[in-house]
Amino acid sequence: MALAFSRVALLICTVGYFVNASAGNFYQDFDITWGDGRAKILNNGDLLTLSLDRASGSGFQSKNEYLFGKIDMQLKLVPGNSAGTVTAYYLSSKGATWDEIDFEFLGNLSGDPYILHTNVFSQGKGNREQQFYLWFDPTADFHTYSILWNPQRIVFSVDGTPIREFKNMESKGVPFPKNQAMRIYSSLWNADDWATRGGLVKTDWAQAPFTASYRNFNANACTVSSGTSSCASSNNNAWLSEELDTTSHQRLNWVKKNYMIYNYCTDIKRFPQGLPPECNAP
Repeated sequence: MALAFSRVALLICTVGYFVNASAGNFYQDFDITWGDGRAKILNNGDLLTLSLDRASGSGFQSKNEYLFGKIDMQLKLVPGNSAGTVTAYYLSSKGATWDEIDFEFLGNLSGDPYILHTNVFSQGKGNREQQFYLWFDPTADFHTYSILWNPQRIVFSVDGTPIREFKNMESKGVPFPKNQAMRIYSSLWNADDWATRGGLVKTDWAQAPFTASYRNFNANACTVSSGTSSCASSNNNAWLSEELDTTSHQRLNWVKKNYMIYNYCTDIKRFPQGLPPECNAP
């Protein structure tokens, strides 16, 4: 597989991008962007931690920009009373009509579950929230959170189980992220004006510092190196046409039935003029 990726890289780097198959080292793959020392890279680049206290949160971003890919990161979330905190892990482009693919983890009081919040922005428009509980304690150990992004679909997965699929429905007039390269970003920050029970539960600063941990970043992705907006030449890679098989659809439906707690596509009160067009797709 590595040899195949290398051949593709040699083939297409001449037109400004290449396929990147990396098992990550945080020193090589990411830059700490804010937090004044609250973000740390440890264990020779194998571990990254973000911290939040009353003065500031912290964050990092990828050195590379990606245009389609299959991206994995293991996270261990803030333990204990994490109410008011948000750990965000997402892909995003820049500009007024940006694209974005979001995981956000909304903290909660001790003993209450985290809420996993997902969203997809295309050409600056989001409002496509789906929220889930998890079927495990995400603070007790590391778990893998993955984004598959190819020209046909975006799939959010947790430990290999798909939790959400956003299909390309440009044929219905729905914009789809496909032309703008995106970096990976992550941050830990205070959002107690809205994050927990609509802002009713505030951050308990006596519990600070709050810390989230990251390891085992992996990206099989097209990495943009000179502003190129397509990676069509790399269609030898399975993830570029990957779709959910029957078993994956069954697991997705299991998550929807048992763990989904909000779906914009069923929020009739929010969309009195009619649900967004992608909500009517099979």
